[in-house]
Amino acid sequence: MSEMTKSFPFKVGLFGIGLEAYWSQFEGLKPRLEGYLHIVEKKLAAHHADIVNLGLIDNPEKALEAGHAFRQADVDIIFLYATTYALSSTVLPVLQRTRVPVIILNMAPEAAIDYDAFNKMNDRTTMTGEWLAFCGACPVPEIANVLQRAGIQFHQVNGALHNDNDWAEVSEWIDAARVAHTMAHNRMGVMGHYYGGMLDIYSDFTQQCVCFGGHIEMIEVDELSALRRSVSAQQIKDRVRHFGGRFDVQFDCALEDLEKAARTSVALDQLVEKHKLGSLAYYYQGTGIQENEEAISTIILGNSLLTARHIPVAGEYEIKNVQAMKIMDAFGAGGSFTEFYAMDYNDEVILMGHDGPGHIAIAEGKPKVRPLKAYHGKVGSGLSIEMSVKNGPVTLLSVVQRKDGTLMLLSAEGASVTGPILEIGNTNSRYRFPMPIQQFLHDWNAQGPAHHCAVGIGHLDSRIMKLGALLGMDTVSVC
Repeated sequence: MSEMTKSFPFKVGLFGIGLEAYWSQFEGLKPRLEGYLHIVEKKLAAHHADIVNLGLIDNPEKALEAGHAFRQADVDIIFLYATTYALSSTVLPVLQRTRVPVIILNMAPEAAIDYDAFNKMNDRTTMTGEWLAFCGACPVPEIANVLQRAGIQFHQVNGALHNDNDWAEVSEWIDAARVAHTMAHNRMGVMGHYYGGMLDIYSDFTQQCVCFGGHIEMIEVDELSALRRSVSAQQIKDRVRHFGGRFDVQFDCALEDLEKAARTSVALDQLVEKHKLGSLAYYYQGTGIQENEEAISTIILGNSLLTARHIPVAGEYEIKNVQAMKIMDAFGAGGSFTEFYAMDYNDEVILMGHDGPGHIAIAEGKPKVRPLKAYHGKVGSGLSIEMSVKNGPVTLLSVVQRKDGTLMLLSAEGASVTGPILEIGNTNSRYRFPMPIQQFLHDWNAQGPAHHCAVGIGHLDSRIMKLGALLGMDTVSVC
């Protein structure tokens, strides 16, 4: 957890709605509905502990107070539980003042009314009170109409209070809101410059901040070089030992190269701590300045360790992709830097990976460290990571900048599968998708993504769709 998210923790707001006029008419109705709201709070708390529950709001005066209270509590998302019919005037003041995403929970206390028992009641007033306890669906169209006219975005979960599948959807909304909170408080470092000629990766920094929030910190490579000078011999020795625990260091890796990588790794940690970074995008040639060239050419192992510590690092100054990597990591799925390598039509798989750092926490087996005599297309030589992503379900995610400058999210679900890879000292995996790879490539490329994307473990399309909805970003799922 970053210092920013410690200072400004993720909070979930909750309130129920009812009609004050009912309480004197129908004995026991209010405490019954409050009991349902308590169940909602307990179920929400199972997914996130910090719940701000303002109870049952049943008149406009309480609604205004609730709006102030939620705003003072700095909640990130609000769940509105419709317990029975309630006036929209008990909702609008709450959400007008808070202006955070709202999820309307239209969740019946049971799957259905017991019609036989209901119709055997002798007292019509008692019957009405019983009916009103199941009447949560009634105010939702009214609320939707008013919120739409007010320009307040809302989302819905329609279901039953004790249905696990419906609560799985609620959990996804909480996950998506937590990721949006993480992105809004993230400090991204950018170090160096773009890889010249990769026109697809050039980014609008302002648009990134507008869409995701957060801060972009400009960092000089010279600062990393300066920090390398102060790394002690003991720190280098300790970091080399740490490499041995995290990586399968191949026999042909020279100790001198490991020590250079260790020096850079320690300096990177110091750089990240100094600037309180939650992610980093970098690229630099360092031509003509030996210190800078050595800092960049020995950066891969250190960046891989950072990525595994929830500080994703993207090469080639790929701002959009480090955002995608951060999103995937915030979902708990990893988020490794990748691109399309080659197609295998015999096995209907696509080979994907990238040179440089990988997300070693989602590797299949222990990542290998191999020496490379040349970093293809880049300056220098040195150690590199060779790994595959864990076999099983995976999701690809790309942050796409469109013609009009706006951003969208592009995702696809597939699987990392076993089979031969290219043992070239880079990350490399075999991915299969639920359609012929020719069709997949056509549909993916038709959206105009950059050639990089992030890959994480698990299937996340539904959560990514919800994140896009919370951020007001278009989201496309290819499969």
